[in-house]
Amino acid sequence: MLFDNFTLILLGVVATATLLPAQGQGAVFFDWLTTAAIALLFFMHGAKLSRQAIVAGATHWRLHLLVFGCTFVMFPVIGVLLKPVLLPLLGEQLYMGVLFLCVLPGTVQSAIAFTSLAGGNVPAAVCSASASSILGIVLTPLLVAALLNMQADQAVSPLDSILSISAQLLLPFITGHLLRPLIGGFVDRNRAWLSKIDQGSILLVVYTALSASVVEGLWHTVSISKLAILTLVCCVLLALVLWLTAVLGRRFGFNREDRITIIFGGSKKSMATGVPMAKVLFSGAMLGPALLPLMIFHQIQLMVCAVLAQKYARQGEPEFNPEQTPAP
Repeated sequence: MLFDNFTLILLGVVATATLLPAQGQGAVFFDWLTTAAIALLFFMHGAKLSRQAIVAGATHWRLHLLVFGCTFVMFPVIGVLLKPVLLPLLGEQLYMGVLFLCVLPGTVQSAIAFTSLAGGNVPAAVCSASASSILGIVLTPLLVAALLNMQADQAVSPLDSILSISAQLLLPFITGHLLRPLIGGFVDRNRAWLSKIDQGSILLVVYTALSASVVEGLWHTVSISKLAILTLVCCVLLALVLWLTAVLGRRFGFNREDRITIIFGGSKKSMATGVPMAKVLFSGAMLGPALLPLMIFHQIQLMVCAVLAQKYARQGEPEFNPEQTPAP
């Protein structure tokens, strides 16, 4: 339940962007640097993706359909249905951020890690998490356009969004994956320190995005009370989705290992994908409110799912019976 180092650094980045936001030529420099960091981030994601793992889990199509349905259908529907409650509580900008959170793809690394720890179907988790990340490059802009275009002043062109995301995210991803036969061994051997590139890219995007929003008056419109309400909303949203994924897994007759995969795959939202997408899809004053729900939800999901995975792991351990212990 303790905050990890990345979370503490992230809080430091938020404080730095609040006190020392990038402005003028500094903002231009960080914008270019962020674009390069995002391209490198998705290049590394592509290089890490193992085709063997995808093939191993690809045949479990019923599980994948349910995970995709939770990620790209159930989550957005919940966000829309909660509008009468959330809009008065959070205001329009933060509610748009919650909607953006709801249409993001799932995580890759943490979904697989928690599934493995809990004793779930790891090959299927690798397949569904990787496919969710790739599909999200197309589906997320379409869903953002569909949901935000409900607001007259938030018109978004889905074609422009897809083209922008394809150029900035999908092209580096495909390039990295095509080069995996050449660099895959190096990437697999050095995953520990290469993960620092992922984290560094996220931190850089958060600083650049929050700087732009702070300059536009982010903290004049988002009060401490609204942050507290937003945190509570994220807790309720996660609890609701965890319950629904567990119920759906049982209702469709999946075994224990598959249900674990569905819970951890269908309840997560990716910060590694969501932060770069927010930079592409939003601008100016909307960037900060778009990121705040994701940043809060991401930390809550990590803490809750860590505890939940350990609980599943204990339930899966065989009980100790002294009478069955062989004599020395």
